[in-house]
Amino acid sequence: MLKKHSAIIDNIEVLIEGERNLLELIRKANIELPTFCYHSDISVYGACRMCMVEVEGRGIIPACSTPVSDGMVVSTNTKQIRSMRKMIVELMLANHDQSCTTCPKSGDCKLQKIACQLGVTKVRFKQTSKYIAKDLSSDAILRDPSKCVQCGDCVRVCQEIQSVGVLDFAHRGAEARVMPSFNKGIGEVECVNCGQCVKVCPVGALTPKYQINEVWEAIHDKNKHVVVQIAPAVRVALGEYFGFKPGTTITGQIVTALRMMGFNRIYDTCFSADLTVIEEGNEFLARMEKKERLPQFTSCCPAWVKFAEQYYPDMLMNLSSCRSPQQMFGSLCKDTLTKELNIPRENLVVVSIMPCTAKKFEANREEFQVEGNKDVDFVLTTQELSLMIKERGIRFDLLEPGSFDMPFGFKTGAGVIFGSSGGVSEAVLRYAAQKVSRGITPEFSQLRSDGDMIIEVVSVGSIKLRLAVVSGLGKARKLVDKIRRGEEHFDLVEVMACSGGCVNGGGQPITENRTTVKSRAKSLYDSDKMLQFHNSQDNPYLQKIYNEGLHEEKAHKLLHTSYQNRKRISGEDFILSNASGNKKLQLTVCFGTSCFLRGAPQLYSKLTEYVKNRGIEEETEFKVSFCGEKCEKGPVLVVNEKVIERCTLDKAIDEIEKVLG
Repeated sequence: MLKKHSAIIDNIEVLIEGERNLLELIRKANIELPTFCYHSDISVYGACRMCMVEVEGRGIIPACSTPVSDGMVVSTNTKQIRSMRKMIVELMLANHDQSCTTCPKSGDCKLQKIACQLGVTKVRFKQTSKYIAKDLSSDAILRDPSKCVQCGDCVRVCQEIQSVGVLDFAHRGAEARVMPSFNKGIGEVECVNCGQCVKVCPVGALTPKYQINEVWEAIHDKNKHVVVQIAPAVRVALGEYFGFKPGTTITGQIVTALRMMGFNRIYDTCFSADLTVIEEGNEFLARMEKKERLPQFTSCCPAWVKFAEQYYPDMLMNLSSCRSPQQMFGSLCKDTLTKELNIPRENLVVVSIMPCTAKKFEANREEFQVEGNKDVDFVLTTQELSLMIKERGIRFDLLEPGSFDMPFGFKTGAGVIFGSSGGVSEAVLRYAAQKVSRGITPEFSQLRSDGDMIIEVVSVGSIKLRLAVVSGLGKARKLVDKIRRGEEHFDLVEVMACSGGCVNGGGQPITENRTTVKSRAKSLYDSDKMLQFHNSQDNPYLQKIYNEGLHEEKAHKLLHTSYQNRKRISGEDFILSNASGNKKLQLTVCFGTSCFLRGAPQLYSKLTEYVKNRGIEEETEFKVSFCGEKCEKGPVLVVNEKVIERCTLDKAIDEIEKVLG
């Protein structure tokens, strides 16, 4: 029998069972070491130094980056360590905007909690924080640099998990800051609005961009008829704000709370998820029959759609043309209810409650408006709903469950499982299988997994389909790159920006417990089992809507959309180096997606080296532009006013020498 290894932590023996570092072993011993920069899914950074412990024979070391070994004797709370931790927190507070009572993160802020945990009642250091203006450029995320503690969590999750990398450290020493490239607003760079940076930010530096006040204004306006839709992932997460166990389904209590808050009608986004299944299923079957534009990518996740528009414009024809359930609901609701209530479109206000920050950006897209009036007027995250319930003074845990309004409140199990990664594919396959075989529909439960990537071959009638389900944009990038290179072939690919799907969205309750997201997903699948219908096509209210006039042409207008090559960075051109003398030469390199992929960065590097070696730095101004055109002309260089397409270094040098004479 193998000898079990163990360590002594604060005089208690703890077995070592595969823990990746000393911090995990200490937490296993039910000791909550404070940390700002440790997350199990991203790389160890070790910047905050809050998890310092004393190991016998090794001195004081960081627990997060220290491997465990047999026989370790660890002390986590010596007098010296306690003093160090308090000093670190005091230094952070001295360099932090302390307007805690008005901070959106108040009550859920790690700095606040750790200061309380350590008994910090006085800051001995002079306040040094400088006011930095809030970044309001994004529709989805509010960035407040004055509250940043420079833990680097947002930088790492955006780079390592999402492969987008819109945030990074700039400057040095006391001037060091986390910011987007070129110090632009986060809404002006290639941010996809997924909100995973919001989830890992320990303080109020990154939060969802609240629309609470706007929704209250609409509710209190007697001329407005305000309806609300609730996404599936919200109902299995909101309860965590009110003491319920993770994954507890509290749909009925949410409905009751919304009625008490003053919403006129309360509907279920699962209804429009059923609608999405039918539209996307028909589209998929048509593509399979014609053997064109395969694989079909799902289009329910707005962060994934923007990611594809920025980085894969050549693959946009492969995305399903279906709008997301949120946008299908808004479009159909405004078309139907305005006629039923005989009110103008602008007097019908549609509010969405979503687990996702990217839905805020999606609702503002121009293609989802009619003469300037949006299909979905406001989007609240799960977090915002909890704040509105508390503001209203509702004792949520004591509420009796209520019922949705019809017809948009009825759903099948297929619509409910949309909230979990793999759920969209499973729902579409249930529809396709019944359509093809006209027999008993299998469950396709093999598409459910705790991992971020599933590749399966499934049978739909006599047809064999190869499917991929991927969550997390970093994993999605690797998969799409393989598809482009011809290394992988699929019929259907589901992509969710957040690991695990919408249940882990950027607007959900923040948790460090790795089982919480699994519990939320399990509850959605359990709800599917409990419902009367499991296939979207069996929804009787949906059948009625199709039969009463939702013909193919109207469905295409209300429920489908198209995509565009989107600028990665917006705004004016950037001057990277300014001529200090007589400006003879102005070189502008296009860094738009097409040019970027065709070698613009390499051309820029070679040109800067050439200008330096030629001795004309003082006469040369370098600019970078960000054209959003989908073209094959890159890389494009402008020498003074002369445009050079498909530019090489030799072509650039020839034109430069002509200018210099």
